[in-house]
This record gives sequence, C-alpha cells and structure tokens, in this order.
Amino acid sequence: MLKNTFCHLQGIGVRTERKLWNAGITTWEQLAASYPSDVPMPPGRLRLAQLGLDESFAQFERRNPLHFHRSLPYDQQWRLFGDFRDRTVYLDIETTGMGSSWDHITTIALYDGRGITCYVHDDNILQFREDIEQYGLVITYNGKSFDVPFIRRNLHVPMEHAHIDLRYVLKSLGYRGGLKGCEKQLGIHRDELDGVDGLFAVFLWRDFQRSRDRRALETLLSYNVLDAVNLEILMVAAYNAKLHDTPFHQAHLLGIPPRPDLPYLPDGETMERIRREMGTSIQPPWISRPADTDPAVVPSGESGRFDRRGPPV
Repeated sequence: MLKNTFCHLQGIGVRTERKLWNAGITTWEQLAASYPSDVPMPPGRLRLAQLGLDESFAQFERRNPLHFHRSLPYDQQWRLFGDFRDRTVYLDIETTGMGSSWDHITTIALYDGRGITCYVHDDNILQFREDIEQYGLVITYNGKSFDVPFIRRNLHVPMEHAHIDLRYVLKSLGYRGGLKGCEKQLGIHRDELDGVDGLFAVFLWRDFQRSRDRRALETLLSYNVLDAVNLEILMVAAYNAKLHDTPFHQAHLLGIPPRPDLPYLPDGETMERIRREMGTSIQPPWISRPADTDPAVVPSGESGRFDRRGPPV
C-alpha cells in the first residue's frame, strides 16, 4: 500500500491523492514520470511531490518505516503495516499501577509474528532495551498513551520507532470497548483467560511476589502474551478493513494469521484463588480509567525476558 501512497509528499493531501488514483496514477513510479498535463494538481505542487519521491524511494530501500511514519497524516499511518510487516513487533506491558512514581512494569511481551519473548521485573529487563531496537514498527493497543510513555519513563528506553496504536485505528472503524471489547466484536476468543483484565494481572503479580509461586507468574505471562499475540490478528483485520476504502483492496489484502502456540498456560486453581481474593479486596482508586481505554492495560516498570523454555528461576 505504501508505494500507492502520495499523501506523505509535500503538496498532496488525501483528497488530491484520491484524484490522482482516479486519474490512473497509482504508483510512485507513475507519479515520478508524470507531466503537469497528466495530473489533476498545479505544476508547482507536482514538482514538490516529485522531489520528495527521491527520498521516498531511498528510505523504502533502507527499510526505514520511521521516515514515512513522520510524514504520513496520523490517520493514514496504518498504511505502513503491509510493507514493513517483516520489521514489526507487537508489544504489551503489565504493571503494578497506573504510573505513580513507585509503580513499575511487571512483565513485557513481544511478538514479531515468528517468536514470542517475555521480560519480567527484576530478571532480564535490561535485555528489552537491546531487543526492541531490532524492530522498526511497533504495534500496540493504547500504547501511545500508556505502554510507550511508561517504558520511556520506567526503563529509559527511547522507543523512537514508527508506532501504530490500534486503539485509534479500530475506533475509526467503529470498534470500541477496549482491547477485549474489540476482540469480541471481531470474533476473537480468550478461552480460560476470558474476563481476566489488568487489575487481575496486578493481583497475579502481587501473589507471585508474596509466594514466589511460578503458577501465578506463568498465568500472568499467559495473559500478557495473549494480549500481544492478538494484536497481530487485530492489525491484519484493521488493515484489510482500511483497504476497502482504496482501489487496492484485492492487491494488498492479507490473510488472517493463525494464533501461534503459546509458551505459557494459565493455572485454573490460581485464577480461582485470585478471584476470591479480589472479591474481598477494595478496588484501588488508580484503576479507574477513561471509558474508552483498555481495562486490561495497567502500567509497568522493569522486566525480564523469557523464551519458550519457561520463566527464569
């Protein structure tokens, strides 16, 4: 889709872009070779756009999504996904609270469409700083408001990546109700983790800290990983839906990916015990959120990395 895109170029907005498409000019190569008489725009603006194409070709060749992220209108940044899927990572964090000075990240899950990596507080958190730099495009839900600022503040990671926040992409398509609500509307099921949210994740972390019971930690990780993994399905569904408003739907349509095998499983007994504890606990005031934010998102601080062999000791 990106090489059919012109609205990142100086002098071209989405309306002019649509006029170009309707005139049969649909690729960078075609625009670069066009004469003023060929295009429905003033000659001066055409020259400006054609000058910008040289940089577009160069940055695309360098596989640099950040260049296009900075130049695309905010509501068109979804177009990055198809061309930079190989440099994409889906990210989700869990935390001890909503961002007070004493709150920290408990776990982070990364999924790049091929493998899952987890990080846990007081274990392998520093490795996250190195690992995240291998990706060019980050996908989150509500991450612009929550996950990314929290990571910057708590882990001192710059997070200078191109970033698509699915909360706003899905909202533009009519999907609301937080991450879990959007999943249900799109037919994504959570099975044993249905009903688990960010507050539950806080209780799981507290239980692990108190008891050092690995079942609590692995249940927390199973929830965190599922949040990250489901972002890929949501991103593909949103991308396909957005394509419907362009002439390129058939050319760029993506298949819905299967959910990968998950490295952690929730423990039913632990979940039932936590539910009982939550039933006798007063909900902390920091859990309140704006109605459209994801109730499963709660901020975090340091973390550690896990692989499929399970959490570190």
